[in-house]
Amino acid sequence: MSNTVIQVFNDTLYKMKDHYAASITANTPAGAVFSAKVNGATITAYKSGKVLFQGNNTAAEAKKWGSASPSPAKKKSSPFSTKRSVSDHSFRPPATINQLSIIGTDEAGTGDYFGPVTVAAAYVSTENISVLEDMGIRDSKTIKDPQILILGRKITEMIPYSLLVLRNEKYNELQQKGYSQGKMKAMLHEQAINHLLGKLNGVKPDGILIDQFCEPGVYFRHTSTNGNREVPLYFSTKAESISTAVAAASVIARYAFLKHMDRLSELAGVTIPKGAGSKVDDTAGLLIAKKGEAALAPLAKMHFANTEKARQIVRRAGL
Repeated sequence: MSNTVIQVFNDTLYKMKDHYAASITANTPAGAVFSAKVNGATITAYKSGKVLFQGNNTAAEAKKWGSASPSPAKKKSSPFSTKRSVSDHSFRPPATINQLSIIGTDEAGTGDYFGPVTVAAAYVSTENISVLEDMGIRDSKTIKDPQILILGRKITEMIPYSLLVLRNEKYNELQQKGYSQGKMKAMLHEQAINHLLGKLNGVKPDGILIDQFCEPGVYFRHTSTNGNREVPLYFSTKAESISTAVAAASVIARYAFLKHMDRLSELAGVTIPKGAGSKVDDTAGLLIAKKGEAALAPLAKMHFANTEKARQIVRRAGL
């Protein structure tokens, strides 16, 4: 077993998270952005930019991202990645963010092999913050799915929101055109925000908070915007833990994802599992054996490693 450590810039860190989305593990160490297992290596990426590769074949895997240890302080400046980095005060939410009337955004389904990517923007006014908190609105990852279905239905009847669903056929089409998952998410978040602003009939939020999945500069490049809005725009990792509006968006996005998964199960004729684990591989293999690989396209994110694992299951079974 060997260890390899590299140092990367923030934009590369989020590209790596996007690249390894299908292999990310549930247990993320403190201070880490993600941890993934792939090709015999465990990859742990930290907020500092340090990325640790442990296991077999670590040098080859690390080489994909560069073996040098660049100093972020010497990186060439740009109007996006440096002047408008998340460390800049202009994009960091104020300590009072959960006392303000804001739009929050979040997504679901990005790490799941089956099912769409859903992105929600939710507007929560100051007077509704305590109401939603009393209902139990918090990060959707901490709420069990049956409760999500109840809460999602309730809050979509209470607050203004915008929901976008990127179905698998379109996802696969964009991916084949070279769109990264990060770019797709950025475009969906931006569209959801603009849709919701249009629904507010002149009401001006105190701010917009995006649950951060990439650096602000990367977000602006993906969306062809520059961050200059009439309404202040903020980014924060784990934003659902500091903002009821983002928590509400996370519940709505998860609610929509679960409803679409039920529809896909009906379409497939089998119960479609969530996540990207071995149950997913087995189900994908079953679908290939019964209906052919083309049957996966409306159901799955075809570039995930699960597709090849499913093919191997079918080959080993001689089906």
